[in-house]
Amino acid sequence: MTETRSTGPKRCYPQSLVVEPGSAKAYWQPLPSRGYVEVALSPYNTVYDDFSAGIQVLPPGCSVKEHGHERNHEVLFIYQGTGICVIDGVEHKLSPGTVVLFSRDSVHRLHNTGEEDLELFWLFIPPGLENWFEAIGREKKDGEKMPPPFERPTNVEAVQEGLHFLKPRKDGA
Repeated sequence: MTETRSTGPKRCYPQSLVVEPGSAKAYWQPLPSRGYVEVALSPYNTVYDDFSAGIQVLPPGCSVKEHGHERNHEVLFIYQGTGICVIDGVEHKLSPGTVVLFSRDSVHRLHNTGEEDLELFWLFIPPGLENWFEAIGREKKDGEKMPPPFERPTNVEAVQEGLHFLKPRKDGA
């Protein structure tokens, strides 16, 4: 039996889509996140304009800096690893099966406290997070090994402002 693998999303009837592992747009992430993000669904590859979704992998000890979204809600589903998230200064434990909702105007951050990758599914409503990952990341090819750590681009504050990110709290990490 021959295995068939698509090179991108497969359209199904009429507006459904199947995104196989390794076929989504993917980006290596700069410090402190490292790891990578795959953007499986967005207005760029679906007929839907009101959300984007994908996965993120954070290696042990890595984190997503404190930030918030002025116009967006973000849902996470943790399916591997352990860590913490801090929402408006309150810490919460993350483990497989945890669902998190970051509402617009909440300031939040993530940190992988475990010894294995923290893997999560994300849903962003309305879309826009895919633009962030592309702006700060480097394109990742399927099967490619993780590159050496790299810094965020020098224009990161302008990118955040353009995507309506909230600034970290004064005492935020």
